[in-house]
Amino acid sequence: MRELLGSFVSSIVIWAVLVGAAQARCADFVPQPKPQNASRDIVGNDLDTIQERGFIEFAAYEDFPPWSWQEGGKPTGIDIEIGRMIADELGVEAKFKLVAAGENLDADLRNWLWKGPIVGGRVANVLLHVPYDSEFACRIEQVVFTGQYHVESIGIAYREDAYPEDKPVPAYFRFDTVGVENDSIADFYLTAFPGGQLSQNMTRYPTMEAAMAGLADGETKAAMGPLAQLEHGVTDGIGVHAPPLPGFGVGSWTIGVGVHFAYRPLAYAVDDAIYAGLQDGRIAAIFEGFGVSFSPPTLR
Repeated sequence: MRELLGSFVSSIVIWAVLVGAAQARCADFVPQPKPQNASRDIVGNDLDTIQERGFIEFAAYEDFPPWSWQEGGKPTGIDIEIGRMIADELGVEAKFKLVAAGENLDADLRNWLWKGPIVGGRVANVLLHVPYDSEFACRIEQVVFTGQYHVESIGIAYREDAYPEDKPVPAYFRFDTVGVENDSIADFYLTAFPGGQLSQNMTRYPTMEAAMAGLADGETKAAMGPLAQLEHGVTDGIGVHAPPLPGFGVGSWTIGVGVHFAYRPLAYAVDDAIYAGLQDGRIAAIFEGFGVSFSPPTLR
């Protein structure tokens, strides 16, 4: 599976570059006409209907450990457990469908929240693991971006025997080998920095799991990617850190959920459930259970 960052974080990076750092949020954005849903599948997604029927349906990305994947025929992962926590707060059962990442975040939001895919599926009540960016949110009026629960960042995993003293930083990869997921944000960053000097030492893998396996097998000295995925793939003799990344415009980003814009009460209820989980430590415990460092967003 191509890295989810290739699906949605790159969309945020491109949009941030286009708008410019100095531009005020939504200052020059012209609202778009609200689209009309072409399918009846959207009917029944309001909070009252969800509670009356007794279940809420989440869309989560497939083959995306430690966040969401299938194991033993059942969905598992950090995002899955957060979905179950939300459902418990609403007093309903949690149901999940694991979906493939689209070409970009716009496509995922369209397919799984406000319109539905062209074939083979329908919208969900909530899309999990949606990155939040205020500028991006300005132009996607069909979705409420809410329920922020974690700040993810890019890190570097490394063989401790190869770096017994100093932990590696990107400049080291002018001489040392590094693994990345193909077409990921780490791939784009290292390819461009500095002036393409690192390309000859990069090994591209189909997934971050494969990159971490290659690191463990000695195929590379390091691997670069999202910190949670690196930590999930750690084995004996592998260390992980998150050093400063010069020239990296988006080295960290906030993760939350998305809800159809027409169902504000549902969005508020989901946000309240996540806020409660942040306050009482349940979300932190979920991360700990999967061996992943938890970085809470700024609480309201």
